[in-house]
This record gives sequence, C-alpha cells and structure tokens, in this order.
Amino acid sequence: MNTSHYVAASSDSGPGMIFILVGGLLVAGLLVWAVRLGIKVKRREPRRPTPQEQPTRPASAGPIGEVQEVREPDEMPGTGTGRATAHDLNTSGSRPSESQQRPRWDSGSSGSFGSGGPGA
Repeated sequence: MNTSHYVAASSDSGPGMIFILVGGLLVAGLLVWAVRLGIKVKRREPRRPTPQEQPTRPASAGPIGEVQEVREPDEMPGTGTGRATAHDLNTSGSRPSESQQRPRWDSGSSGSFGSGGPGA
C-alpha cells in the first residue's frame, strides 16, 4: 500500500499552501491590472488615420523607380601619420564603378552553388 499521499496530506504544509495560494492570486491580480492599464493607455492614444487621410505623392512627381548600379569598394586613404581615424575615412564604404556592366556567369559554370561541375 502506498502511504506517501497520506503522509504528504497529513504533514504540516498548511502555511506553505497558503503562501502559494496568496502568491498566485497576487500574480493574477498584477496581470489583470497590467492589462487594464494597457487598455486605458491605448484609449488615450490618438486614433489611426484612415486610408483616405494617408499622405500621397503629388501627381507631378512621376514614377519612382529602383536604381541599380555596380559599386566598387572604396580604398582606405593613406594618412601618412600611420593611424587612420574616423574623420579620415570617406562617408560611404563603396563608390560607383566606372564600368556599369554587370558581371555575368560563364556558360557551363555552376555559379555560386554546387561543386563547380557542368551546369544545366
């Protein structure tokens, strides 16, 4: 016969059970308070604009397209003092390439995937 349940039930664990019950109720109460506070803050925020109120581009602006260009890495300038600091560097890490022709894959190569075997 398994008496461990009876021993656990008859032991003096009343204060521990009360502590767990009070702690659980406290956590549940804090969660309910946090949700109600979030709802109150949300109600005070200004309403979202409708689709008709969204800003639009003027018709005279024309279509805005994607710009594609080939860029090359910008070499780090020599300062002559031995150590380059942030103000010695250019604003961008790359510059437009003189030749704007995009590199193409050779026929029969695998490109960037595979083991370099014959391509399909």
